[in-house]
Amino acid sequence: MRQIRLLVTVSIATIVPTAAHAAPLDGAALGWPWALPFVGILLTIAAGPALFPRLWHNHHGKLAFGWATLAIVPIAALYDVPTAVAAFVHALLAEYLSFIVILFTLYVVAGGIVVTGNVRGTPWVNTAILAFGTLIASIVGTTGAAMILIRPLLRANANRLHNAHVVVVFIILVANIGGALSPLGDPPLFVGFLHGVEFFWTAQHLWLQTAAIAATVLVLFVVVDLWFHRQDMKVTLLGESPLPPARLQVQGNVNFLLLGGVIATILIASQWKPGIAFDVYGTTVQLQEILRDGTLVAIAILSLVLTPNQHRDTNGFTWEPISKVAILFAGIFACIVPVLAMLQAGRNGAFGWLSILIDGSVLPSEVAYFWLTGLLSALLDNAPTYLVFFELASGDARALMGPLAPTLAAISMGAVYMGALTYIGNAPNLMIYAIAEEHGVKMPSFAVYTFWAALILLPGLLLITFFFLVP
Repeated sequence: MRQIRLLVTVSIATIVPTAAHAAPLDGAALGWPWALPFVGILLTIAAGPALFPRLWHNHHGKLAFGWATLAIVPIAALYDVPTAVAAFVHALLAEYLSFIVILFTLYVVAGGIVVTGNVRGTPWVNTAILAFGTLIASIVGTTGAAMILIRPLLRANANRLHNAHVVVVFIILVANIGGALSPLGDPPLFVGFLHGVEFFWTAQHLWLQTAAIAATVLVLFVVVDLWFHRQDMKVTLLGESPLPPARLQVQGNVNFLLLGGVIATILIASQWKPGIAFDVYGTTVQLQEILRDGTLVAIAILSLVLTPNQHRDTNGFTWEPISKVAILFAGIFACIVPVLAMLQAGRNGAFGWLSILIDGSVLPSEVAYFWLTGLLSALLDNAPTYLVFFELASGDARALMGPLAPTLAAISMGAVYMGALTYIGNAPNLMIYAIAEEHGVKMPSFAVYTFWAALILLPGLLLITFFFLVP
């Protein structure tokens, strides 16, 4: 018997009457200057820590707010207030809120898991940690895997003179590439899952490509880390006083159950569709989304209550990394509003040249989708970028899993793999950066990180291009 679904529409038009008249932002009518606030916030994030570190550390929230204001207020001035408010509410509720709630929950829960021991950061130990993190990232999410392993990795390498490269490769593998096999692994794949892509589709279609690029990065890491390790040993007594046999201890095991609760919550919410929705200033919010986010916050609170404080103290757990990510990405999601509108306008928008590139007339279509999705993911955050190209490719999950499967694979790989190219390409990147800095690691600046990440990733990306995408 067909289930009768009830659509409940709750409008705030009674509170703000003009809400009912808010028109969607027309990306075709916007020119390239509308992208300047987004460029501005990116340049500020890139240059701030290096050029004005004290100002950046104390006022990064104000700087992000300033750029966000420059993106939203002109919409109100040149169009109307309801349009600007509707665009902002959509960015907040449809894109940012669930994104940050999942990130926050994984950060809190994984932060309660303590891995201690006398492991030393030799090249082979580091490689083992990186490989293990890559393997589990599609199960517990890139954020979960990163938060579980980053602090043990930092402790293991605390006595190394050169250790920033270990964190850079950790971001590439554990916080990005490792999440390519499951919607739970990386936010863009979760977006695809919510739009109809089957749960195991990526695992079935991307396992070989993911194994190939991960192996390429690991081989490069071993070569580089062996060289740095030898340099460290020339200067210090590293290695002359061997530790007793390595012993690892894991505490905070209740958080593994809570991680299972996170996974179950996401899966249940994606399958349960009661047909009840709420309209908030033009943005449709589904009941299951509200309950999912509320449950995730409850799981985070349970983790704080059930985990002894000393476990988080041992981890060096603080709220600064997640708060910084929440603030900066709030600014990014606000500044990206006109940029996404222009992208969604396709050939009629300021970025219409992208549509020409992906139609196969310049490059093979899959190659174009892979590189354009990837490069824009590095700059725009990979989840909304994935959605833009998903829609450009047809927006029909059935077609994309069928005759257009190579295109969906190219979009998925580009979004996940190249999210590692910048600190803002994927949310865990910036958290890992902040945690490493807290632990005294001198991390590369935004531009220097991008250079090294590109250098490390390029062989694997070329391998994917020529062996899996070129007809």
